[in-house]
Amino acid sequence: MTFGDRFRVKPGHKIRLSDIDPAETVRHVDRDEARSKLADLTQKLAALQYRLYAECRRGLLVCLQAMDTGGKDGTIRHVFGTMNPQGCRVQAFKVPTPEEAAHDFLWRAHKACPARGEIVIFNRSHYEDVLVVRVHQLVPKTVWSRRYDTINAFEKLLADNDVHVLKFFLHISKEEQLERFGKRLEDPSRHWKISEGDYAERRHWDEYQSAYEDALSRCSTEHAPWFVIPADHKWFRNLAIARIVVDYLEELDMQLPAATVDIGEIKKKYHAALDGGH
Repeated sequence: MTFGDRFRVKPGHKIRLSDIDPAETVRHVDRDEARSKLADLTQKLAALQYRLYAECRRGLLVCLQAMDTGGKDGTIRHVFGTMNPQGCRVQAFKVPTPEEAAHDFLWRAHKACPARGEIVIFNRSHYEDVLVVRVHQLVPKTVWSRRYDTINAFEKLLADNDVHVLKFFLHISKEEQLERFGKRLEDPSRHWKISEGDYAERRHWDEYQSAYEDALSRCSTEHAPWFVIPADHKWFRNLAIARIVVDYLEELDMQLPAATVDIGEIKKKYHAALDGGH
């Protein structure tokens, strides 16, 4: 079993989030050691991104989903922050704009997907349309219940066109969420993150857990797997996601493209310029 297999949702397997400990650290108990390992992994990740960009044959889509305070922003900052912005971008999904709402629910996600050579991180994603839409009954069940198959077909389309898809659910406990809300209240620099809706959504905790369980169970496939990452400990969350992404990209065996010029001839000109002082 690989490290990622421990957290991967098996296709066709019905998952119960209550069976997964959000405080799990898989024997990683030393935070300082974890941070050291994360530094090594993020260096590898930057090097792998360089290869992906140079090779320009495939893209990578990373989807991050979580309950409020689950750590999406922190994951982006600590895991993907070393990447070159020229080949990496973040796309956040909030309440649909009038233009987005006028199209099918996947329209805004599809146009934000990575090109070949690019990594895109979705902060929330197209899964909002089987999560918040379901919990708040924004569309009938007959509508949102059909979307699982549509999402699977969409992600298969991406995979068939050389876009790899990795999806992470950052799994925190209700108690940890409340503690993080409290820390936001105590920190003036984070007050801008607070909204009335954050606390109102806690009333729907159980409904969200059920909605996530269905999304994870029905939409984890071989070509677009879901990973449930224990996220009560931020340092372990970052370490786990970084390792899974690095392992996945290394398996792709990406190759730098061959030179398009005669390097030997260019070297001769370079050395001649040095000798001639020009």
